[in-house]
Amino acid sequence: MTKKYHFWITGCQMNYADARRVATELEKLGYQSTPSADDADVIVLQTCTVRQQSEDKAYGKLHMLKHAKAQRPDMTVAVMGCVVGVRGNEALEKTFPFVDVFMEPATDGAPLVAHLTEGEDLALERASISQLHAWQDGEVILPADQRGELVSAPVSIVYGCSHACSFCIIPQKRGIERSRPVGEIAAEVRSLVGQGVKEVVLLGQIVDRYGYDVPDGPDLADLLRVINGIDGLERIRFLTSHPNYMTDKILYAVRDLPKVMPQIEVPIQAGNDAVLVNMKRGYTNAEYRQLIHRIRDIVPGTAVHCDIIVGFPGETEAQFQETYDLLADLKLDKIHLARYSPRPGTVSDRRMEDDVSDEEKRRRFHLIEELQKDILTAKMKEWRGQVVEVLVEDTHKGRWRGRSPQGKLVFFDDPRELKGQIVPVKIKHTGPWSMSGTAVDKPQPQHTETIPLMVS
Repeated sequence: MTKKYHFWITGCQMNYADARRVATELEKLGYQSTPSADDADVIVLQTCTVRQQSEDKAYGKLHMLKHAKAQRPDMTVAVMGCVVGVRGNEALEKTFPFVDVFMEPATDGAPLVAHLTEGEDLALERASISQLHAWQDGEVILPADQRGELVSAPVSIVYGCSHACSFCIIPQKRGIERSRPVGEIAAEVRSLVGQGVKEVVLLGQIVDRYGYDVPDGPDLADLLRVINGIDGLERIRFLTSHPNYMTDKILYAVRDLPKVMPQIEVPIQAGNDAVLVNMKRGYTNAEYRQLIHRIRDIVPGTAVHCDIIVGFPGETEAQFQETYDLLADLKLDKIHLARYSPRPGTVSDRRMEDDVSDEEKRRRFHLIEELQKDILTAKMKEWRGQVVEVLVEDTHKGRWRGRSPQGKLVFFDDPRELKGQIVPVKIKHTGPWSMSGTAVDKPQPQHTETIPLMVS
């Protein structure tokens, strides 16, 4: 009887990319994916610690699995990701002794494979499967229910981080920066394309530092040119960048390579210079403004996204106002907004008092939220009457859903099977978070429902 595996994943896109590498190794062993943990012979928890809420969620799931493991002792439970970290965690092993395997972030799944194949015939089965295909480093196997169905897939290109912002726990959990070889990344992208994927999102904690750890090696622009040449791939995106490393060479690659989409994620985090120093970000308000103008000059029409943290230790009302004013001036296309919360072991936790009240953090959060809603309401109106090329990802409430080159969420009606296709859509309606229209090659009756104003 075929054995089955189940993944529970939380956190960033990089966690999904990491989980896919482990799933590939399970697929090579002959395991099949199941959406139900109750049916699984192997359950893998891919965890996140960027916020305490995410970490608590992982611990809650583990406590639930303790009872399942007691009822099914032959089931294998594995935990991977940032809760484990690059140095492992003896406390975790003592607290959750029923867990069979702990794996650090960016694992290739070797500890789990070793556990599953020890003393079993699966080792022979794995060898026989491998003989059917000359596997290249980096190639992946999607679960059966995703082959031909997954339109956009994340691909990690650089693991870890060596920048060490004062508020960030990622360097401790994912280790120092390590760039993957170009050939390995290209092999993964080709294997994804061969299984129906049309778009890849290249990932790194600081993605524009790709190659910095390899003397005289390729940089992100060089990698983009290689991936751009892969047949069958339609679109390329990359995130998240850091202002200090967003070079003109990268921007010219975005401008000149047809498959690289005009979307740049480049966080500022705060608009006040003193707060930026305390965050150890390495740039100023003025330098960030100059960067945004340069991005827009070199890549006209590009969408610029950023991250903001409100209520960082010591942030005064006047300092917050500088963040607000910067966003009001630059009118960015998307903001990933968060209230500061200390993470144990970070510089900001050890050396700075979390002195902005939760009430004040929430007030500042909502002020920026409302500002951005007003900005986007006005900016999105500019798309009305325009035709945008939409890569169709799936359906939502009976309507096709996809994204424009700038990453804008687009809904439209059409009776045809269009998943995975690029469809020209004329925009009729817009809201702050999405827009809707009609496929220009097969116009449909106007949809009268209010489009879902969902956060993309």
